[in-house]
Order: sequence, then C-alpha cells, then structure tokens
Amino acid sequence: MASNTSGQGFQNKNRVAILAELDKEKRRLIQSQSMNSPGASIPLSRPAVNKDFRDHAEQQHIAAQQKAALQHAHAHSSGFFITQDSSFGNLILPVLPRLEPE
Repeated sequence: MASNTSGQGFQNKNRVAILAELDKEKRRLIQSQSMNSPGASIPLSRPAVNKDFRDHAEQQHIAAQQKAALQHAHAHSSGFFITQDSSFGNLILPVLPRLEPE
C-alpha cells in the first residue's frame, strides 16, 4: 500500500510540473503576440477572404445541385417543382396547384 501512495504522489508532482510548464509556455506565447500586435492583424483578415470564397463556391455548388435535381424531377415526374431554401435541406419542393372552389 505504501508503494501505491508514493506512486500517486510522484504522478501528482509530475502533473503539477507539466501544468506549470504549460502555463509558462502559454504566458510566453501571449506576451509574444502582444509584442507583435501589428503583424497579428494580418492573419486575421485572410480567413475572412477564404470564408467568402468558400461561401461563394458552396452557393454555386448548391445552385448546380438544385438545377440538376429540378431537371431530373421534371424529366421523371408529372408534377411541378420549384427550387427554394428548405428548413430540412431539400433542394427542390413540390408545388401543389390551388384549385378554385366551384
């Protein structure tokens, strides 16, 4: 039993040392970032450009998928369909005509 408690004590000391080292490294990185603040703003602007590009590419991909789905539906069905954003991720939605009451 005594060897078990001494092993746990060693593990706890080891964990504390690792956590202290990580904390020290974190503080060093934060200080280096604050000292280099003019250069820190440059990388922040690039992801926005990449995000806009990805969003545009994704919209084009969705538009192409909608067009293909619409063409397929019109070719293989006698119903009417439209492209519209759906809460459930559907690319096209069926349209039911309104009939005038007689």
